Amino acid sequence: MNVLVATDGQLDPELVGSFAKPLTSSGGSVTVLTVIEIPRRLLAELRAHYGAMEGAVVDRDAEYVGGAMAVDTAPTGWPGDDAVLQRYLHDKRIEYTGPMVTHLEAMGVAVTGEVVEGENAAATILATLKEGDYNVVLIGSHGQGLFEGLLGSTGTRLTRHAPCPVLVLRSE
Repeated sequence: MNVLVATDGQLDPELVGSFAKPLTSSGGSVTVLTVIEIPRRLLAELRAHYGAMEGAVVDRDAEYVGGAMAVDTAPTGWPGDDAVLQRYLHDKRIEYTGPMVTHLEAMGVAVTGEVVEGENAAATILATLKEGDYNVVLIGSHGQGLFEGLLGSTGTRLTRHAPCPVLVLRSE
């Protein structure tokens, strides 16, 4: 059985492991996924406000910066939105999925950690479920989103629309 663990970094790795290990005992794997919502308009405002980053050695290299708009508005020394975002996503993958991946690996579970940029966490997780070969998704009962009853808004949407069973784990 293949398991998708959707987390914002709040899920307890031991709790997830107690459910994920039995679910994958017949040769399945776990993907620990976190979705980072990045408002693209913020990037343009940061470029305009802060300008060049100290220590940056990249000039206005169109291929590296990516896209004519970014080249036209990026100050000299700005490493490019794509470069900044990739670094940020890499750091968030380590922060949000790293402890869980490490714990599950120690339990002998085949596991990978992934981070995806998306404008809507629930929609991005649902798309991942539909595209992948997942049999169940594990989510926390509370997230960083706005209050929407017993489940967060992302959890509520997943329980209503997921193409597979959703296991909601009580999170603090």
